[in-house]
Amino acid sequence: MVFHDGPGGLPLQLLRLVSPSLPVGAFSYSRGLEWAVHSGIVKDEAGVRDWVFGTLEHSYAVLDGALFWRMVHALKQDDSEQFLALDAWLAAGRESRELALEDRRMGEALHRLLLDLEVPLAHRDPGRAVTYPAMFAIATHHWRVAPADALKGLMWSVVEAQVAAAIRLVPLGHTAGQRILIAAVQVIERAAENAASLRDDDIGNVAPRMAMASAWHETQYSRLFRS
Repeated sequence: MVFHDGPGGLPLQLLRLVSPSLPVGAFSYSRGLEWAVHSGIVKDEAGVRDWVFGTLEHSYAVLDGALFWRMVHALKQDDSEQFLALDAWLAAGRESRELALEDRRMGEALHRLLLDLEVPLAHRDPGRAVTYPAMFAIATHHWRVAPADALKGLMWSVVEAQVAAAIRLVPLGHTAGQRILIAAVQVIERAAENAASLRDDDIGNVAPRMAMASAWHETQYSRLFRS
């Protein structure tokens, strides 16, 4: 059996880029989920599902997803000025110091990896872009992943990381985690479609509870995840 990678084929390069084995440290962060579990807001499978899907649709899709969609198209048009402007817009939208540091650290890690893998665009952008979605856009552009697939892949990586964190924190069984991931497929499809259709004036973060949870996590007494 042969798996084709490239236009019209199974995007194997995307599977590699969304894999937990990608060395960017995604496993180190909970995006406020650790505080939500600690405080009792999230305490079971239903709570995890509501938290993960809610933050995906009302925060990630309408900010990161929408700007990532524009970034990949800016790269296709070789418009570096627009690409960097979108990256700056996204960086300015972080609602807590913790979320900003997470994004920057993961972006720096992916940038180093792309440099080591001799990705030309990574060399052309020596550290000016700072967000993880910007670096993910460079990676998917280099390996010719279709924008729609890249957007859904980025969202999948966020959901999978959150579910993995929930399995450790709630605690949540692996079967329950799989149920959430199965249900996530439809949510990601809907969130990606929304992200790709937003007008500029409609882009913005709408998840105050996650923002507060992330800020409070910075001073939480006992933490499994990085702050």
